[in-house]
Order: sequence, then structure tokens, then C-alpha cells
Amino acid sequence: MNHQKQLSAMLVPFYLGEQRDSEGRTIQEMWTWDFEELECIHNYIQWLFPLSERSAFNRDAPIVDEKVIQAFQSNPHLRQNLLRSFTVMLKFYGLQRHQSNDGKIIVSQSEDYPNRKVEWVCISDHNYLRITRILKCLITFGLENEAQAFYECLQQIYREDSDRIGSETFQYWTIAVKPKAKM
Repeated sequence: MNHQKQLSAMLVPFYLGEQRDSEGRTIQEMWTWDFEELECIHNYIQWLFPLSERSAFNRDAPIVDEKVIQAFQSNPHLRQNLLRSFTVMLKFYGLQRHQSNDGKIIVSQSEDYPNRKVEWVCISDHNYLRITRILKCLITFGLENEAQAFYECLQQIYREDSDRIGSETFQYWTIAVKPKAKM
């Protein structure tokens, strides 16, 4: 089995907490990292939010195939763990996820947002790429409502800080949540 297939085969067991990533870390460890670790370590985001495209930054990033997508879409435990990863990253960005009275998923700024935005709402920040990855991953694994809620929150942040975020970044986020045409 080639290196990439081995990494992809590790993804579901990693997400179930049964196996470590290519660096020997568990998903449970990543969920407990503080903000400095989440900011400064750069090779975990591809494990928490895997995609079907190769990472330009991490050659040890798993690549999602149809089998992995089906596993996430059919296994509530995998989706629950993906939501936990999403919640960790939202907290890092100073955001929070909740449901409205009518059951709609909402992502909004938390009390900590003014402190947290200083870390990532700035010109050409690497977190913009992470956000694009998170949006794409949520869509890929069937969590469109969460992706749309996150995008709506990002729209508001962009309206407030478009000079720092930039239209090109916002366009990537917009493309990331657009439904893919069926082949």
C-alpha cells in the first residue's frame, strides 16, 4: 500500500479515537490543545478537517476517498467527533455554535471574540486557509447546515473587517460552501 493510501486508511480509526495520526497524536489530545498550540502547530488541521485534495503544506495529510466520505455520512459517532473538532476551532476563532428555538444551526461571535480576532483577523493570515478547509470538509461530510452557519458568521466578520480579510479570501469561502454539481 502506498503512503497516501496508508494515511487515508488511518483516518476513520483516528477520528474514532482508535489510532494516532502520522505524528503520533490522538484526536482527543488535539481537542485539548490550548490556543497557542492550535495557532502554532500547522500539521494537524488536515487530520481534523480532511479533504479529497492533496495538501500543499503537509505531505502526511490524509486524502479522503469515497469510502471515507460514506463512513462519515453514515456513522453518527464520526459526525459527532467532527462537530467536536469544529467546536474546538470555533472557540479558537472566538466563535460559538448553537441552535435557535426553531432548530436552525447558528454560528456567532462569543464573548471572547474581541480578544481572539486579534490572532486571526489580519492581512494574509494562514487561518484563512484553515477556514476554507473547514468549510469544504463540513460540506464534504454532509454537515451543510454547520458550514452555512459558519459562512453566515464569516460574512458578518467580512463586512466588519473586509480591509483585513480581503475579497479574494472571502471568495474562497463563498466557493467552499457552494453545492457541488452532481456528475
